[in-house]
Amino acid sequence: MRIAIGIALAVGLAGCVQETYYQNGVGFGSYEEYIQARENREASLAGNNISVEQTVLPPVGGETAPAEVQVAQAETAAPVITPSTDNPGISDEQDFEAVSSRETIESDRERLAAQRETYVQVEATALPSRSSSNRPNIVKYALDTNNNVGQKIYTRANLRGASASERACSRFNSADLAQEEFLASGGPKRDRKNLDPDGDGFACDWDPRPFRLAVQ
Repeated sequence: MRIAIGIALAVGLAGCVQETYYQNGVGFGSYEEYIQARENREASLAGNNISVEQTVLPPVGGETAPAEVQVAQAETAAPVITPSTDNPGISDEQDFEAVSSRETIESDRERLAAQRETYVQVEATALPSRSSSNRPNIVKYALDTNNNVGQKIYTRANLRGASASERACSRFNSADLAQEEFLASGGPKRDRKNLDPDGDGFACDWDPRPFRLAVQ
């Protein structure tokens, strides 16, 4: 009998302690005071020393939860930052007040006069003359012609075949050099070195269109 009474007292005492713990918090009068003290302590440690206000949210769905009160921390006012006007590295030429405070019509006139004194006019000189050369001018030839690449104009015997023309063109580092040699050797009417087998007047796939487009 005594054992049963002791067990009942222990259970009742534990229930009271648990209810007091959830209602009053840990060492505080209420859970709200506990939250308030914790927020103030965190703000103090952060160097703000600002007492944080709190708002108790209403229960969700109409249900009450005395042991789990929802607390929302209110937003604190952000510190007002005043922009610094002392920026020696930034130009203020776009600031009308700043410019008008130090510039006048007289100062502008003096500055323009100083600039005129230092102004130097460079005399135009004649362009250097083109060095004399007996090589054909392929640019002039491109502009003087109007037929397309591959359009046959001149008759070619082409007795040696396409492979012979390919070997002849392979001796030149570029199509421009091949075209110069072709014109210097009697082209475009004659093709003594087998550089223009299709008879269009253009040797080794040389294309006059870039020169024509440049003029247009």
